[in-house]
Amino acid sequence: MSDVVDLAVALINTQSVSGSEQPMTSWLHNWFDREGFEVRRQHVADGRENIYAHLSKKPRLLFNSHIDTVPPFYPAHFEGARLYGRGACDTKSLIAAQLLAAKELRAKGMDDFGMLYVVGEEVDHCGMVKANELGLDPEFLIVGEPTESKLAQRQKGMLKLRLTAKGKMAHSGYPHLGVSAIAPMIDVLSDLHHADWPEEATLGQTTLNTGLIQGGRAANVVPDDCRAELLVRVVTDHQSVLRQVRRIVADRVHVEVIAGNDPTDLSVLPGWDTTIVAFNTDIPYFKFHGKAFLWGAGSILDAHTDREFIEIADLEKAVDVYATLAEQLLAS
Repeated sequence: MSDVVDLAVALINTQSVSGSEQPMTSWLHNWFDREGFEVRRQHVADGRENIYAHLSKKPRLLFNSHIDTVPPFYPAHFEGARLYGRGACDTKSLIAAQLLAAKELRAKGMDDFGMLYVVGEEVDHCGMVKANELGLDPEFLIVGEPTESKLAQRQKGMLKLRLTAKGKMAHSGYPHLGVSAIAPMIDVLSDLHHADWPEEATLGQTTLNTGLIQGGRAANVVPDDCRAELLVRVVTDHQSVLRQVRRIVADRVHVEVIAGNDPTDLSVLPGWDTTIVAFNTDIPYFKFHGKAFLWGAGSILDAHTDREFIEIADLEKAVDVYATLAEQLLAS
């Protein structure tokens, strides 16, 4: 296997489901330390740290991705010319490619770049929000996410919501003595999924996904609580979508905003293949004055599935692509 595949396997096999990213932080710290980078671990929450590595004090360019993955964990394995496992494309393998691209740049005498890897992107972007306290302001940000080896021109915004309802427990044989928390939630979710949401010429339709529902205690107990988490992929602006949600929900359940941002225009370069992506990244949460570039091998269609993979040939090419992109930007 090539060096980048070996590295990707090691990262995939280092478990870092959102909320439990510390093994990845430690693994990266050790790698950067061996390679002679100056390393800083930034506390985000108990047992959760971002990691920032650099050579120059104020690097012009920053490589970035997230070290958390969605559950459940799957170890690395091979099938033909593909590498499978949780994080194979989102984003452990891309981090591996960025690390080796950094080594290529150093071998050419370049040191005006840094590496920032953060926790919590898959949930609430808490890692990137905290990273702003590092005071970084690069001219160029290269973010690794699976974009089918194309530079993304635009990305959808998002609105992540938690809906909660409270009721009163009772014996299910006498439901009039209780208040169901699940019944109003069913009605609300049905209304939200059947609503007409905005469309936009390049980004397409607003989409809504109910990703989590929890509630009740047993089939023979009137449920006294219910919780649902939703993610809306926004093509206009998230505040107008939130207002529409609140109108639909009215006062039937409680609405809590976990995170939200608007669609983002990204930077591209002449001669590079481009695309538009329906997913969201940490980019809107990073406060800097430079240009953001979103590129990665692999397809987002394979992420968050039980068959997540990356083509080995695409991964191996990614090392040189990241290095070439960085060289081109630093030469400008």
